[in-house]
Amino acid sequence: MDRNSHNNNEIINVDEIRKQAGRSINEGAVTADYPLDREMACQLLNEALASEILCVLRYRHHQVIAKGINYPQVAAEFKEHAIEEEEHMMQLAERIDQLGGDPDMNPANITRLSATEYGSSSNDLVTLIREDLVAERVAIDVYRRLIEWFGQGDPTTRRLLEQILADEEEHATDLADLLVTVERKQLS
Repeated sequence: MDRNSHNNNEIINVDEIRKQAGRSINEGAVTADYPLDREMACQLLNEALASEILCVLRYRHHQVIAKGINYPQVAAEFKEHAIEEEEHMMQLAERIDQLGGDPDMNPANITRLSATEYGSSSNDLVTLIREDLVAERVAIDVYRRLIEWFGQGDPTTRRLLEQILADEEEHATDLADLLVTVERKQLS
């Protein structure tokens, strides 16, 4: 029993952890042993944040301009996705803040930082759905790469990104299904 206690003390030195926590009290959630480059982590998360902001704007725009036979179904899908993208936006902004960064929500920087594009002002439902599907597919690829980068070094951010990725994959599936439905109705 003493042997296990001794090994635990070597692995987890509570006195040292307490001292370090007291010295770095102004750092919030970030501890001295955070293994990643915090500046790079915040930069990457700000790029994801910009993409989410742009997605919210694009989905809201598409929600308003959606016209045609499938208007209620398509507009409702755009609205649902916009709400979820806004949740992602706030989750990313809060995580950047927790890491000691500044969430960049400056409109002048959004399109420059975003991996996705805003899209067109087409009134064609197929075009709108395709633009959103392309954006979701870009987001999926970006989130997979971010998850790999954060890896085991920051499991909190990794889990957040994994949940956002799952939502983006669901959005892509919804849009792919919607695209087939709309294209079929346009052909009949």
